[in-house]
Amino acid sequence: MRRSLFLLLVLSACDCGGTAGPSRDGGGGGGGRDGGGEGFDAAGLDGARPGVDGATPERCRDLGAIVRDFRSSHPDMEAAIGSERGLVQERLDGDGKPVYSGGPSTTVQSTESFAQWYRDVADVNERFEVALPLTQTSPGVFVFEDSDFFPIDDRGFGNEGNPHNFHFTTEIRATFRYRGGETFTFRGDDDVFVFVNGRLALDLGGVHGVEEATIDFDARAAALEIDPGNVYSLHVFHAERHTSESNFRIETSIDCFLLE
Repeated sequence: MRRSLFLLLVLSACDCGGTAGPSRDGGGGGGGRDGGGEGFDAAGLDGARPGVDGATPERCRDLGAIVRDFRSSHPDMEAAIGSERGLVQERLDGDGKPVYSGGPSTTVQSTESFAQWYRDVADVNERFEVALPLTQTSPGVFVFEDSDFFPIDDRGFGNEGNPHNFHFTTEIRATFRYRGGETFTFRGDDDVFVFVNGRLALDLGGVHGVEEATIDFDARAAALEIDPGNVYSLHVFHAERHTSESNFRIETSIDCFLLE
């Protein structure tokens, strides 16, 4: 049943009309396939810019997220506190997942424990699908914001005696047409890793309070290997690993997403 609901969300998000241009990686319409994972239909990211040239289509307003619940006893939950940049490698693996760098860490036990964060692992995590609606706060600016981001309270392994279910990861897999001039800002806690075209573009790793960073796509175009007019993947990987608070805010000028 959960799978069917998620497929319905995906299908409703992908009715965008149009054709996609070739990618820098050489494939048609699917720039950034280095990230692996399922294929996507790049149709529909052409035409008027929602929120700039006209109203924002409903299909562009929601991001779909996979939320995986963990027990507080998982070795990477309730560990030491501290920002840790460089926890993940610069490229996604063949499954489209981040790879632990293997360096010294006070908040991650091992490559094996990290590999469980964004994969379905029986008796280790439980998977849910949630929608993250984007609201246009000004022309061409779209925001999802929740200063009490607890999407699976009383579900999965439960709250474990806490006021909220604090121990979970969030995975967003989408594609967008890079038109030029876009930005993507994340503000929250704890870990956040954003990959564009399979390349690491934003790193807020570690168990920490609210932190913020912005991707300026034009400034990073060469490093991310993106060209205006083409369609690329955007993957967001988040983890809530410690009790006290959970903040989650996305602000972007990307005008339309497709779910993978």
